Amino acid sequence: MGNALFALHGEAELGDGGANSFAAEMVEASHDTTKLKRVLVAGGIGEAAAALCLALFRSPAGLFLRNKSLFYSYYGVLSAIIVFGVAEVWVGLWVSHDCRRRAVGMTMLWLSVLPLFFLAGVAGSAILK
Repeated sequence: MGNALFALHGEAELGDGGANSFAAEMVEASHDTTKLKRVLVAGGIGEAAAALCLALFRSPAGLFLRNKSLFYSYYGVLSAIIVFGVAEVWVGLWVSHDCRRRAVGMTMLWLSVLPLFFLAGVAGSAILK
């Protein structure tokens, strides 16, 4: 069974699934339209799911508790990340229909790094809480 799996996908694409694997997929997506679609859709679903999980199950901590406006901005930013993740999935599906739309897909891919930093910071502070 393992040999058939390697024969279909190749050993390079079966990474450990960690952050290094995702970063490598982002770099490879700049050269291949099918990988661009895969990374945009997977990244958008991951961002939206992580932001939704934080919004529903983790209350704000630390700096967000100092002021009501910061408290509400926590949920506002998470809502914006959910919308951005859905938009990223839509762009991934839109880019897959025409190879000339790669520039839009690449722009969205590199813009998706910013919400990842926010999610990593908030999730990290929630874990250390």
